[in-house]
Amino acid sequence: MASRTYKIGEIAGLTGLKPFVLRFWESEFPQLVPVRTPKGQRLYTDEHLALILRIKTLLYDEKLTIDGARRRLSAAPASGAGPDSGSDPGPGSGRDALREVYDELLAIRKLLGD
Repeated sequence: MASRTYKIGEIAGLTGLKPFVLRFWESEFPQLVPVRTPKGQRLYTDEHLALILRIKTLLYDEKLTIDGARRRLSAAPASGAGPDSGSDPGPGSGRDALREVYDELLAIRKLLGD
């Protein structure tokens, strides 16, 4: 299944964040690099959406600094390790937070009629 792409305004609407916040996070989190069209339009994938929701959780809910969130994301397993990957990262590794993000994405997908 091909990953859906979203424009910055769509991502802003889905996440409740302002576009300028998303652009700022691109400069602060090296993992967040949207694809650019030839005209410079940012296109985000489902993986970007999951990452943005994770960053939002780290910053707003867990009250980490940007540096702390960056370190937490760097310490996380590679993006191939999803909630059903079979690997158990162990207690305190953020598995519950990832499951929460995964569930949020499923709810968003359902709202979009995908």
